[in-house]
Amino acid sequence: MIRVYCAGPYNADNVIGVGDNMREGNNVALDVLEHDFAVHSPWLDFTWLGYRKVSVERLQANSMAWLEVSDAVLLAPGWEHSKGTAAELRRASELGIPVFESLTELQSWATSRPKEKTL
Repeated sequence: MIRVYCAGPYNADNVIGVGDNMREGNNVALDVLEHDFAVHSPWLDFTWLGYRKVSVERLQANSMAWLEVSDAVLLAPGWEHSKGTAAELRRASELGIPVFESLTELQSWATSRPKEKTL
């Protein structure tokens, strides 16, 4: 199964903007999941905060570790304005991980790849 890391804005100037970013990002991630890809959604990190205090740096490092083992990155709307996404794109570039701006582009790339071997 192809692993896709979704990247895009999380933070905003106010709580409503953060909520909008989370909703948009998770909708992108759900679209990826519904098209038979494995997906990592960093917008779900907030769910851990209710259990105990976790630093932003630890959550960012966790997400970066998932990006590093992903086969592709899909960008959510508004990614151009996100400092975190800029760091993720630099790392994806260093690792040669392809980045896509639409699910259609991702699907096209996925269908042109050699089939994965199954065990």
